[in-house]
Amino acid sequence: MRKRTPLSGETTPTENDRQFVTALSRGLDVLRCFRPKDRTGLSNRDLAERTGLPNSTISRLTYTLLQTGYLLYDEPTGRYRIGVPALSLGFACLGSMPIRDAAKEHMQRLADYAGDGVQVALGARDEHTVTYLACARAENGMMSLQLGVGSRISLARSAMGRAYVAGCKPEERAEILELLADHYGPDRWPTILDGIESASAQISETGFYVNYGGWHDGVHSVAVPFPMPGDATPDMAINLGGPAHFLTKERMENDLGPRLLDVAQSLRLHVTQV
Repeated sequence: MRKRTPLSGETTPTENDRQFVTALSRGLDVLRCFRPKDRTGLSNRDLAERTGLPNSTISRLTYTLLQTGYLLYDEPTGRYRIGVPALSLGFACLGSMPIRDAAKEHMQRLADYAGDGVQVALGARDEHTVTYLACARAENGMMSLQLGVGSRISLARSAMGRAYVAGCKPEERAEILELLADHYGPDRWPTILDGIESASAQISETGFYVNYGGWHDGVHSVAVPFPMPGDATPDMAINLGGPAHFLTKERMENDLGPRLLDVAQSLRLHVTQV
C-alpha cells in the first residue's frame, strides 16, 4: 500500500510517531505549494493560506529554505520563488523512472496521429492532484493545453485522476476517497463521487474512461490506469486530451480510447520484461 500524503497543515497519527520529523514535513509542505503558474512567486501570506500553518511558522520555514537555497527571495515584491536545489530533486525523481523513456515514443506517435491541439501525458498522484511526469504533443501542431511536466490537475475531476483512482489498490482507493471527501465537503462530494464511480465502471467495461468537459469546459479527455509493480515507482495513469470540437464522442470512444489502451498495454509488457 502506498502511504497517503496528508493535507498541508493537517495533523495525522504519523506526526505522533517519534521517528517523524514534523519540521521537515512542514518545510516540504511549503515547497509543495509552488506551482508552474506561480510565475511571480508566493508571499508568506500565500504560503500560510495554502498550508494552513501559522504566519510565524511560515516565516521560520521560509527563512530556513532561503538560507539553504531551496527558495529565492525578491525584495521589491516580498515574494519567494523555487531555487535550483529544488529543481535538482525533481530531475532526480524523473530520472529514477525509466518507464518515462519507454513511454515517450509511444506517446509521441499517438499525439501525432491524434493531431493539432491534442496532448498525451503520463502522470502520478500527488495528494489530491495528479502531476504530469511526461508529455507529448503533435509535431508542428497548435498547443491547446498549456500543460507540461510538473503541471498538476485534479485527482477527482480529471480523466487521468479518475483513471488513477480506478486502477489503484483497494486500500489506497479507500484512503483517497476519505481524503477527497474531506477536501470537497459534504455539498460537493456526492456529485464528485458519482463521477469517480462512473469512471471505474467505464474502465471495468472498456479499459478506458472518457471525460467530456468534466475537468475543464471545452476539453475532452480519455485516460487509462497504469499501476506499477512494487513500491519503488509510483502508480500512474496515461491520458489524451484536447479541444472538444476536435475530439468528438465517436472518435474518443471508437478510435483514440482503444489506441490509448494499446499504448498502456504495450508499456505494461515493457515493464514486465525489464
